[in-house]
Amino acid sequence: MVVRCRRQRIMEKSLHTPGYRRFCELLRQVREERGLTQIDLADRLGEGQDFVSKCERGVRRLDVVELRQWCHALGTPFTDFMHLLDAELPSLPKRRRR
Repeated sequence: MVVRCRRQRIMEKSLHTPGYRRFCELLRQVREERGLTQIDLADRLGEGQDFVSKCERGVRRLDVVELRQWCHALGTPFTDFMHLLDAELPSLPKRRRR
């Protein structure tokens, strides 16, 4: 899916990008490093196991508030997860000055 921004640049929906796939992989990686199953994490989040599965597979998006709760349930500081994610994603192009 494609969205037009106000400057008419075309931006691909992040759900379908390699960066979002890497985000989902990191969600699973951190959970597994903590020795948690999807059921364990779901219980900590007050959700069903299917919720965790869908998020890790990229079927269901997490917003930033939900990601913060996810990190808390994993015992991982939100900022640490964001630094890890930032290091894993490809570099962003430099913005042009106006």
